[in-house]
Amino acid sequence: MPRTKTTLVASVLTLALAGCNAPSTSPRQQAQDSGSADLRGSAIGGPFTLIDKHGKTVRWSDFAGHYRVVYFGYTYCPDVCPTDMQRTVKGEKIFAKDHPELAKNLRTIFISVDPERDTPEVVGEFAAAFSPDVIGLTGSEEQVKAAEDAFKVYASKGAKQPGGGYLVDHSSITYLFDKQGKPLATLPTDQGPQAVAAALAKWVQ
Repeated sequence: MPRTKTTLVASVLTLALAGCNAPSTSPRQQAQDSGSADLRGSAIGGPFTLIDKHGKTVRWSDFAGHYRVVYFGYTYCPDVCPTDMQRTVKGEKIFAKDHPELAKNLRTIFISVDPERDTPEVVGEFAAAFSPDVIGLTGSEEQVKAAEDAFKVYASKGAKQPGGGYLVDHSSITYLFDKQGKPLATLPTDQGPQAVAAALAKWVQ
């Protein structure tokens, strides 16, 4: 991924945290200490209308009553997306083993930032490759852009490559939301499944 990726992610997270209730330590320090940034009170998330693998309309409100893990990526991503998703799902399995009842209220959502190539069927297959419980969503360019804006996600389509393909530069933050759809924290996928499981144990109650 481009060298600017880290800077972009940091910028997006800084923007996402604007308006948070002031914690005793900064979000960056919290992330360093626990691997999970506290997002409570931030303006992240909101209503969306997208499409699942069956072509069925899915709305943010459909997940009411469930904790939600949300990740924006794309199926042609060569490295970060599959790695983050794999670590997330493995972390969730560890969490589910230790907290089976709490895990029943967890929903994992993968939202494509590449609607041009990521059809409902393609996204569905990608999500299922990690777990049959992962919900893959896509939509029209307008629908996806609205979701990106609501979740403070950066995504930019790159130039066409010789073979006709292209990369999408995007923020890679794994969000955790509560049962009311309010942001709780980021999940430390960069630190591995055990760290993800520990963060879930901290926030999902």
